[in-house]
Order: sequence, then structure tokens, then C-alpha cells
Amino acid sequence: MPRPPRSDARANRAGILDAARSTLALDPYASVDVIARSAGLSRRTLYGHFDDRDALIRELISTGAQRFNAIAESTADADARIALARLTARLWQEAAHVQFAAALALDEAHVEHTADALAPLRRAVAQLVQRGQDDGSFRTDVAAPTLSRLIEEVARTVVSRTDASSSGAANLAVRTVLSIAGLSWRETDELLTAHPDITEIPA
Repeated sequence: MPRPPRSDARANRAGILDAARSTLALDPYASVDVIARSAGLSRRTLYGHFDDRDALIRELISTGAQRFNAIAESTADADARIALARLTARLWQEAAHVQFAAALALDEAHVEHTADALAPLRRAVAQLVQRGQDDGSFRTDVAAPTLSRLIEEVARTVVSRTDASSSGAANLAVRTVLSIAGLSWRETDELLTAHPDITEIPA
């Protein structure tokens, strides 16, 4: 049975990940050397934890995906429209803090790893879409798996092309996703007016 990592090794690994997040937020193309210096460690120490830069980025994607998957598991509104709106808003608010990581995750070089890491979230969206189609909340002219994929691709585009920290960004993301699901802009207005907490930014 392998020994658990020593406490200093765990601290070094956590420090590398923290340094990578802050460094890549400023420069998505930062080298391993720059990340190691930011962590106050040698390049050799960094390579003791990660085989290469891609392995480090994959770890960042995996840890970020865990938070996204947890959000999906905690969204439990009975109304599929509200559930999809709330899920979108909460994911967006999380992405606003790590937009650089979201951009890296959506990069073609890492999209396959990202898809695997986000499998629980993708299943949750697929189930939500099916539920919304079954009760007549969502459009039914598109098969549920295709509609789920469309929602995913549109969300990916919005993340890539919108400043997540800008005022109203979460509202825009929610409106875009609901429109793909089949709601008119008037229906979305009514939904968000009735449930203003959906797009409220937590203090």
C-alpha cells in the first residue's frame, strides 16, 4: 500500500496549484519556470509533482471541474426552467472567479480531458433537459441529447467571448441558455422577475 504524501509535499503541491492559478490568470501562456518561481519553488520541485505543463493544467481543470460538478448536484428546483436558470447562474458566478481556467479548459488541446472531468455536470444537464421536455417546459423539436449539446456549446461560446466579471454577465448567460432551451425572451423576463434571486451575486 503506497504511503500518503508527506505534509510538506502536499503543501508544495497545493502551493504550485495556487501559483499556477494566479500566474495563468495574468498570463495564460506562462511557462513552468515562471509558475515555479511564483510558488517559491525550483523547477525541479515542480516537476516532482507534475510531469509537464500540460499535466499541471489538467490538474487545474480537474479541481475546477469538481466545484462545477458539486454545483450541478446541489441544484434541486422542481421546475426545470428555474433549475436550468439557477444552474447556469451559479456556474457562471463560479466561472467569473476562474475565467482563465475556464478558457484553458475550453482550449482544443484540453477539451477532451475537460469533457471527462465534467461528466457529472453533463449528465445533470442532460437529465434536466429531458425533464423539461417531458413536462413541456423546453422545446421538443430537438432531441434531448442534441439540445443538451447545444446548450453546452452555447455556454462554451459565451464563456469564451464574454467578460465574466462584467455587470449583467450572469443575466446574459442565463437568458442565452434559456433561449436555446426554447423559452421566449418574454417568458425568460417573467421567470427572472418572479425569481430575482437566480441572478443575484452572493455577497
